[in-house]
Amino acid sequence: MTYFMSAVLGFVQGVAEFLPISSSGHLTLFQHFFGMPEPDQLFNVLLHFATLLAVCVVYWRDIWEMIVEFFSFFADLFSHRSYRGNPPEARRLVLLIIVGTLPLFLVLPIKDKVESFGNNPFFVCGALLVTGCILFLSDQMARGHKTARSATLLDVLLVGVAQGAATIPGLSRSGCTISAGMARGFDRKFAVRYSFLMSLPAVLGATLLEVLDVMEVEGGFPAENIPRYLLGMAVAAVVGYFSIQLVKLLADKGRFGAFAFYCWGAGALFILLNIMGWTFVPPAA
Repeated sequence: MTYFMSAVLGFVQGVAEFLPISSSGHLTLFQHFFGMPEPDQLFNVLLHFATLLAVCVVYWRDIWEMIVEFFSFFADLFSHRSYRGNPPEARRLVLLIIVGTLPLFLVLPIKDKVESFGNNPFFVCGALLVTGCILFLSDQMARGHKTARSATLLDVLLVGVAQGAATIPGLSRSGCTISAGMARGFDRKFAVRYSFLMSLPAVLGATLLEVLDVMEVEGGFPAENIPRYLLGMAVAAVVGYFSIQLVKLLADKGRFGAFAFYCWGAGALFILLNIMGWTFVPPAA
């Protein structure tokens, strides 16, 4: 993998991870039609970790408050202190994220089967078309008012189900979870905030498992690839930061429909290219 390709993959990850257009779907289709090399699994996970860092930068205050409240909860538990009214918002948000993450454990036993769908370009294109429909419908929903203080456990559990469904290549995780939140009456800003914060446990867990696996199998990181890894991660993190800001702006204004037309256009284009049997063959060096 060249430095240029590392930067390209980082850019694609940073854009598609947060914009509701499916990062897994785009990487699959780009590899199939444009001859992009498939990155090794460690690099793929590190790119996701880089976009996780972008989430941490944007929502650092929320994350810090949740960490404080997480440990405060146990301190209050041992001191027999209880809240007769509503608990602090950050403490309730921790609970909502934990509950919203639970459906992912149902996907783990069939993870390989779900990922294998990405080998079929027609399937990925069809999933992109479905993503477009989800985004288009989200624009038509009435504005909700639920926040971390008023969202119910059922609300976030259903958003978590949407996150589990979005493990299918071509379905956008951010698009599905934000739209599900809107459908449950979430305030648009909270729907975006909750969607991105909910991604943290899943991405962090996947990163730790992959790193441990590499350390066990290979005895460490391949030193010759570290500069390329770092370049791709830097590009993914910076681009991801600005992508989050764009999603926050467009979701609040009810402009997800623009992404719907993109997903429909991209899905239809790649279906046509697949029918024609077209692939780009890069010129020989």
